[in-house]
Amino acid sequence: MDFYRAQDFTADRAWAALDIADIEGASVRLHWTDQPYKWHVNDGAEVFVVLTGTVDMHHKQGGAVRIRRLEAGDICHAAVGDEHVAHPVGAARVLVIEKKGSV
Repeated sequence: MDFYRAQDFTADRAWAALDIADIEGASVRLHWTDQPYKWHVNDGAEVFVVLTGTVDMHHKQGGAVRIRRLEAGDICHAAVGDEHVAHPVGAARVLVIEKKGSV
């Protein structure tokens, strides 16, 4: 059995990850970041859980960019085809569950 304390995880670059598990084709990764990611569309569903910090999730809906603020404990589900980009507000730790090898 392995145990992790999210608040203790840091990295030397934004979006670096600690691989926690691979479960039936899905990866479970703990990310640390203090910089935005990049606009992308996953080729599978993604579950994005803010563990520490605050993240502004930018997503496109009907051609318009919308922003939803996520605080620690908030969960976002991005379905296939949902174009989005995460912008942390300061440092954040995020648990991401998605199809293994997804962008």
